[in-house]
Amino acid sequence: MFSILKRFNKNQEKMFRDYISFKNFRGDFFGGITSGIVALPLAMAFGEQSGLGAAAGLFGAIAIGFFASLFCSTQQQISGPTAPMTAVSMVVISQVVQSFDGNLNEAIPSILMVFFLAGIVQIILGLIGVGKYIKYIPYPVISGFMNGIAIIIIMGQIFPLLGYVASKDVELVEKNKSLAETKIMTKIFQEIKSESQLSLEDLALIEKKIVIARQVSQDEILEESKAISDAQVKSAAGIIKNLNRGLKNINWLEFTFVIFTVLVIYGFKELLKLLPGRIRFFDGLKKIASSTPTTLIALVLVSAIAIYFQFDLYTISEIPQGFPGLHFELFSGFSFDTIRPLLMAVVSLALLGSIDSLLTSVIVDTKEKTQHNSSQELFSQGVGNSMAALFGGIPGSSATVRTLVNMNAGGKTRLSGIIASMLLLSILLFFAPIASKIPSSVLAGVLITVGIGIFDYRGLKAIRKTPVGDVLVMIIVTLLTVFVDLVIAVGVGLVISALIFMKKMGDVNAQKAEITRLDKSEELPWDDEKGIDGKIAEKIFVKHLGGPLFFGNTTDLQILYQQISDNSEYIILRMDRVTYIDQSGLYTLEDIISDLDKRGKKVMMVCLQKQPEYLIRRIEIIPNLISEEMNFKKFDECLVWLKRHISAT
Repeated sequence: MFSILKRFNKNQEKMFRDYISFKNFRGDFFGGITSGIVALPLAMAFGEQSGLGAAAGLFGAIAIGFFASLFCSTQQQISGPTAPMTAVSMVVISQVVQSFDGNLNEAIPSILMVFFLAGIVQIILGLIGVGKYIKYIPYPVISGFMNGIAIIIIMGQIFPLLGYVASKDVELVEKNKSLAETKIMTKIFQEIKSESQLSLEDLALIEKKIVIARQVSQDEILEESKAISDAQVKSAAGIIKNLNRGLKNINWLEFTFVIFTVLVIYGFKELLKLLPGRIRFFDGLKKIASSTPTTLIALVLVSAIAIYFQFDLYTISEIPQGFPGLHFELFSGFSFDTIRPLLMAVVSLALLGSIDSLLTSVIVDTKEKTQHNSSQELFSQGVGNSMAALFGGIPGSSATVRTLVNMNAGGKTRLSGIIASMLLLSILLFFAPIASKIPSSVLAGVLITVGIGIFDYRGLKAIRKTPVGDVLVMIIVTLLTVFVDLVIAVGVGLVISALIFMKKMGDVNAQKAEITRLDKSEELPWDDEKGIDGKIAEKIFVKHLGGPLFFGNTTDLQILYQQISDNSEYIILRMDRVTYIDQSGLYTLEDIISDLDKRGKKVMMVCLQKQPEYLIRRIEIIPNLISEEMNFKKFDECLVWLKRHISAT
């Protein structure tokens, strides 16, 4: 633990040196501004969907973005509320509010305590080095829960799309009145002991409770019934069960604005291409639009239309103007009895935020040829989420899209993430009254497009070419994520993946599951590689792969990829001892070969075994990335080809 903290201190010292020098200030400034603009509509939308309001989304984006950037290992990362974290937060908020009989204000301290504890768990995971084990989560499990999250996000917008509010459905509210009355009476009499334990004081208490019960008004029952009605349509099962009510009570104005928002997001820039060129106004409009996220265009354009024409639309919850205050009441106002059943939710948020953040770091590493520190990354995200809870915000993680936007705009250091956070803070300080007028239908449209973008299309497209076991895992995890719980979904997915893997290992020849590293200075060549001509040897890089390539060793394969010298023109993959490859190994291999191809390297495969060759051909690595000419049955054949072509050059 002390070594980790020492490393953090060294990194922070370097970080502040970079700030003072402003070596990449211009790139960081534009990266931060651009990613902050992208984050604005998403933060508000995620906050509104969570149930705490758009302000909570902004508070979370500001706090996580700032504090995670201070301590992060992946310097280009932009953190804030994300769709997966919001989906889990929705469930947590709903459960806590129900335990407080629908009173959100009373539930706030307990809700924020759950978020705070999730951040603390992430900090602990970082300090004890759990991050390095995240790689053992197989691709089908990740694919399954991402698809599940996408479905949850989209399903959550069905009723906003229809303009249906359960508490305004007179028939449903009337139906729930008896349940509401029972709930109120249960709450009134819950303090009374069983009959065998009654004392004179208890009898007096009963009389007092009876008086209180008789004084319960119809208005109180009505309000409780409305709260019950709203709670009934929060879950996936509740949405499906009450869908017919939404269709019967559709609000066509709300429906139109949601669809209009989606069309603007997907079609605005395409529409601009149809405008005539060489006209200064149109050219300027195209230039501005090309560098502006379509979600922001939709947010501003559709909201402006709604406000200008004064359409009767539901608006988001009010965003308070000013600096967000600290919520110290989360330490004194929460209930242990309420928190105890939600400890799994704490773990769920911590694990999901960790997975999401480390996946973003891996993507950045691939593009920048860097190596992130997973322990430091989890520590930084934990600090960010804990601080977000203190400021009343929802939790989040590193956001892949916002991070890539930052990188493409020139962001390279932690300063870019801090600038993005400061941009959101300035909007909160100066434009909160205007933002409070944004229609809910606009944010619903934004979230629908977010949900559509979360689906793992790569995995879904290859579903017919993927092993049946991997497809089964993906489907089960997706269904459990939507209808049960994310932690249970991932746990079940891991167990099934492990069972499938063990079955495969029992079917192939018993071999040690490892990737054999090749180091020219340390490892002896195989027998058929001895005596290679020096002219040929200096232009080739031979990678010996041994045992199965599966989700547990894809990181090692990526590290070996980084060892390949730029002087090597031909990369030979010795597949003689690779007996099995799963979906994670397959896609990692595809990415590496694709990157090598972009670097101008010629990749060859030697002695492919039956199962790996079948999958490699199914997703068309051969012949699309490696031609049939470069696929050799024996190393001798490969050597003959090399002699002929290298001699010719």
